Amino acid sequence: MTRMLTLRAARALAASPAAADEARTVILKDRLTTIDGVITLGDLFDGAGDVGDVTLARAPAPGQRLSLDPAFIRAEAARHGLHWANAGGVMRITVERAARTVSASDLTRLIEEALYVESGQAHLVELSNRTQTLHAPLDSAGGPELVSLEHDARAGLFRAEIAPWPGAAPERIGGRAQAVSDVPVLTRAVARGDVITDDMVRWERLAAGQVRPDTLMRADALIGQEARRTLRADTPLRALDLQAPVMITRGEIVQLVYQVGGLALTARARALDNASEGQTARFLNLQSNRTIQAIAEAPGQARVASGPTFTN
Repeated sequence: MTRMLTLRAARALAASPAAADEARTVILKDRLTTIDGVITLGDLFDGAGDVGDVTLARAPAPGQRLSLDPAFIRAEAARHGLHWANAGGVMRITVERAARTVSASDLTRLIEEALYVESGQAHLVELSNRTQTLHAPLDSAGGPELVSLEHDARAGLFRAEIAPWPGAAPERIGGRAQAVSDVPVLTRAVARGDVITDDMVRWERLAAGQVRPDTLMRADALIGQEARRTLRADTPLRALDLQAPVMITRGEIVQLVYQVGGLALTARARALDNASEGQTARFLNLQSNRTIQAIAEAPGQARVASGPTFTN
């Protein structure tokens, strides 16, 4: 009976405030995170000391959270000589596993690169879940890996499996993938008669279905050309929208040059048409009062090709 009383007294002493004072008092951390695959006392408490490496539970997946029962945590802490009073009355303890984030833009770029390698054509990829992210442990090496990719070009849909880090279990991702073309467009509206310069052109990526067969696809097809009409910004252009800059304007007095062997004959004429460099136009010879076709070759000058061509 004496032995029984002694055991009861020992248990009462262990449960008393005096016994708690003998344990090392710890405070729950403001930010509860774990880096590796387990949750330890050191992840939860400041001042855990040499028992900080004691494992309490398996960690959640990278970037995910796990809730623990405060009563369980308090008991485990006490079992290892730590006293946590839970003065704040915490109902659940939530621990997050730190991770490297593979963003939606990272996933999109990975799929676009794979489609380009596969088809030789650029694609515009949109994820079904536009905010989708994957997570990898902080201590993992290497970036995300594309495990498989299925692309239905006709429907413009894809399905992929991507591992957040080498060797990880792949996760399924789906969305749309449309073939695209990079098209030169104007950075601002251009008035009729204005000449397009290099700083007026930028590249726009458009779905292939939005690009007409007669769309100008090279920047040099725009630069140096003159607008036939007012042109809008950010809109693909066609050949009929542009022309070579007018070198000779209708009504302008020019010099006609007619080459005969080593002899050059000249005459004054009035332009009856606008003409760009190298373009044939009609000119009225002011001496003979006849209409002649000639080629604009310089400002204020046109050349009669092989012999005067008269028109009535």
